[in-house]
Amino acid sequence: MLWIIFALLLFLIQIGVIVFSEYRRPQKAVTWVVISFVFPFIGYLLYYSIGQEYSCNLHPHPKERTKLARIKEKLKDRCKRRMSEELLDQTIQQNDTLHATLKKIVSLPINVCNETIVYSEGEQAFEAMLESITRAKHHIHIQFYIIRDDQLGTKFQQLLIQKAQERVKVRFLYDRIGSRRLGKTYLKQLQEAGVETGCFSPLLPAFISKRINYRNHRKTLVVDGKIGYIGGLNIGDEYVGKNPKIGYWRDTHFRLKGDAVLWIQYAFLTDWFFVKGKLLTDPVYFPEQESEGRELVQIVKSSPDETILELIFFLINSARKRIYIESPYFILDPGILLALKTAVSREVDVQVIIPTMPESNLVYSATLSYARELMEAGVRFHCYKKGFIHAKVIITDDLACSGTANMDMRSFYDQFEINAVFFDEKVVDRLVQDFYRDRSGSEEIFLSEFKNRPWFHKVREAFARLLSSLF
Repeated sequence: MLWIIFALLLFLIQIGVIVFSEYRRPQKAVTWVVISFVFPFIGYLLYYSIGQEYSCNLHPHPKERTKLARIKEKLKDRCKRRMSEELLDQTIQQNDTLHATLKKIVSLPINVCNETIVYSEGEQAFEAMLESITRAKHHIHIQFYIIRDDQLGTKFQQLLIQKAQERVKVRFLYDRIGSRRLGKTYLKQLQEAGVETGCFSPLLPAFISKRINYRNHRKTLVVDGKIGYIGGLNIGDEYVGKNPKIGYWRDTHFRLKGDAVLWIQYAFLTDWFFVKGKLLTDPVYFPEQESEGRELVQIVKSSPDETILELIFFLINSARKRIYIESPYFILDPGILLALKTAVSREVDVQVIIPTMPESNLVYSATLSYARELMEAGVRFHCYKKGFIHAKVIITDDLACSGTANMDMRSFYDQFEINAVFFDEKVVDRLVQDFYRDRSGSEEIFLSEFKNRPWFHKVREAFARLLSSLF
């Protein structure tokens, strides 16, 4: 009898720890409590290992953190000197509230004198990246969540080896979970050629430190500190449509020149410091930019302790005409869910494009549960039919935000992401045209038909919704 009382008491203590630890995120707390009820003790062990909130301690050396902060302030001063008030007013149409809000909720500044090229397909983007790498003279900083040891991955590997042999400094970062299939031989060949490699959160140390659930989802390439790439593409054959199960792969990626590249570089060097414990402070990594463009771009570097959620909420809440969203995953924070419903009540045109085929059945079921709730409020949903849509784009009125972050809880709270806010009319119009083209290759979901689906679909979606705070 005593052992039953002891077990019950221990179970209640575990539930209390979960509730107390997650009081700021009640949806997540409820999910873990349910898991603990269904799987007593095992559920708590899972929570202890992967579910606890991230505690940011970038590196144990406070002097190095101070140096990193100084680099950030110096870059801010440089960008501020190039930002004339006249150009700022022209670009954001004298919307002082918009500028002030974006300055407050994003830690990195709005940058001037940028040029942006938008890529809607992997082949075009990879050709541009490989060409930029070929032209590198001083350094190449490359980071991807997923890197495959396949035809495309080998092409990148061999070119990086060639550049390292030409005495170009090459630094290569990858995420251990995302690139879990990347072979040791692939990495060894890079290292033997002189490429410095770094692995974000190796499995055992990450498990011991209870950070295995927090991954680096960024995809960046910086060449000589003057050309930067960010977007949704990883390095692998499926991203150029060579996976027969998936077929055509639709994504959005960007090539940037100008002051925005300084902040993509800053994000990479921050991650390099996190992984390697080496802070690169040489000014050569932050050269004067040669771009003659006049585009304004704001880089958004997010992480578990610096979330992108507030920015997305602001963009949605400030929309007056349109909100167009493309995302492969659609698992919403309650605040974003309410903001989208409220936007419809303001007669904003809210449309969302999601994939037809799921990468994960459970995650897709949760996506459909949110789709039903928003369709009931008046949001239009379209399922992409041409292949798999991996683009991550939010367009609100005359602004666009795109990069690596999905519309899901992991991107909101758990992952290291990098996005950009685009102010330029040409860039935003290009993304709008891409949205229209994707919509024409999609099939709209109608609420009346959606409600008539088999009952077991609805049960599966309800169960997936209950677990959605973990996705």
